[in-house]
Amino acid sequence: MSNLNPVSSAETTYLERVAAAKASLARLDARGGRLANLRLATFLLAVGLALATLFGKLPGGGFLAALAVMAGYTALAVRHAKVLREERTAKTVLLLNQRGLQRLAGKWRDFPSQGERYRVDGHLYAGDLDVFGHGSLFQRLDETSTEAGEKLLAGWLSAPTKIAVEISGRQAALKELAAQIDFRQRLVSETRQVVAQKADPSRFIRWVENGSSIASLKWAFVLAHLLPVVTFGLWLGVQLRVLLDWVPYVGLGLQIAVVVITSRRLAEMYGQLTMGELGFVQFEHTFEAIDAQQFSDPLLCRLKSGLSTGGPPVSQRLKHFERLHGFASLRSAKEIHWIINALLLWDLHFLFRIERWRSELGTGVRGWFESLAQLEALSSMATWVYENPAYAWPQVDEGPVHFQAVQLGHPLLDNPVRNDLALDGPGTAVVITGSNMSGKTTLMRAMGLNTVIALAGMPVCARSFQVSVVQVLTSMRVKDSLERGVSYFYAAVQRIKAVLDVAKANPNQTLFLLDELLMGTNTRERQIASRELMRMLLSTGASGALTTHDLSLTELASYPGVKVRNVHFRDLEKDGEMTFDYVLRDGVVETTNALEVLRRAGVDIP
Repeated sequence: MSNLNPVSSAETTYLERVAAAKASLARLDARGGRLANLRLATFLLAVGLALATLFGKLPGGGFLAALAVMAGYTALAVRHAKVLREERTAKTVLLLNQRGLQRLAGKWRDFPSQGERYRVDGHLYAGDLDVFGHGSLFQRLDETSTEAGEKLLAGWLSAPTKIAVEISGRQAALKELAAQIDFRQRLVSETRQVVAQKADPSRFIRWVENGSSIASLKWAFVLAHLLPVVTFGLWLGVQLRVLLDWVPYVGLGLQIAVVVITSRRLAEMYGQLTMGELGFVQFEHTFEAIDAQQFSDPLLCRLKSGLSTGGPPVSQRLKHFERLHGFASLRSAKEIHWIINALLLWDLHFLFRIERWRSELGTGVRGWFESLAQLEALSSMATWVYENPAYAWPQVDEGPVHFQAVQLGHPLLDNPVRNDLALDGPGTAVVITGSNMSGKTTLMRAMGLNTVIALAGMPVCARSFQVSVVQVLTSMRVKDSLERGVSYFYAAVQRIKAVLDVAKANPNQTLFLLDELLMGTNTRERQIASRELMRMLLSTGASGALTTHDLSLTELASYPGVKVRNVHFRDLEKDGEMTFDYVLRDGVVETTNALEVLRRAGVDIP
């Protein structure tokens, strides 16, 4: 895959799948229309036969013919339901491939899932590096369909593992999943048919894991098998004229008494079941997709084996539950439920069977959905792999902090300019100078975001990339707060204090990215404080980058024992226009452009 054009391979596949999905939808729509017409015709025919027989236009056998036609109607209804489900699947697959084309065209910033709920004030890097929010990495990645999968993906981006072998294991799983586009899209499409919004399995898990709520009614479950049989026998005795007419009502009265006595407890259980189920009976198709997929990667095999808890597969267990739940849902048909329940003690039969399912076949339910969540998160990241075949697989180790990137680019830009950059070990840093808009902060975000991506286990926007397992620390988008009475300068101080504290707590293991230290105070004090803060950071063994317009900070490179290198970006003037090439160069910038930027904005300062 890596030898193919990085766009055209995925784009061609998505275009082909879009065309196939549209053709499938056209066929299914036509088939569904024919089946709907046939259903209407058979229903009307059955009603006509029954009415004709009832009014003597046909012999008594007409009722049998009507029943036969209704059987055909039922078969057509089942077939029609299957076609409608196939149509929903085709629509979802069409949407997934259209989203793929949008991502390749850079139009993913309109996707609704932005991970806003995972934004945390004061996070060590997520806010500065656009991990969540509009135009974020999460918005670009997220293809999960359950809240558990979404939360896990967010966690891998905001709190990455510090175990290198876990990262390499995830890389291997992504390499296998990337090629399995059919499985990835089926996993998403099956899950998204369950509920309109992202499904939350936590209620279903809590319901299954809670203890029995009707165990004390076992006596009634026994009577539910005996009383209807006895009552029917009494009625049969009346028909045979061996019993008096009122005798069957004794059995029916006992049944009604059982219904009254057990109604409160059964209603409570059914309420818990209804709140917990929320469409999860239909997840059988999602787990069928997992059951049918063959994996060779150890991590993927472990996730699949986590669904094998002994006994029937998870898909069959959920299918069994769906049948029982369907029978129990007769309670929703209030017009006929009370009659059938009184005659057959219906609720006791099926709610007790659901209780038995929960205790016998529902074991391990938490593990089922944890495995599903991991497969969802991995599939989202595998889509990133599939769509970016030219990206480099990073080398990640657990040694002292180091960072080396060749042809590093910002992964969320459509056509980033790439640069080489290296931090050779603990206590090393680069000071980046340059004019406004020249690319200083973008380079630091490229460093930080690619590191986050590497620690999550994905390939990065570079030709080659080596990094240790580090804690990323940033100070870029410092904001004041009128509500909390915090000035811009004090907010910057608080942020730097947090960075220093983490760096001290993790010696030789942090990567800092600082943009314009301590803006908001006078120049002289800012220069003194910034130099000393850099010394303090580097003394912890932290490594990183600092952008600045204050050229006095570049003097750090000449201090003895300080491993700082100066690099810069420059602006160019071509045909009277100010331009940038975004190419990183060694040394300190020699030009500035603040006055020119003001002039071009209409503020002409002499």
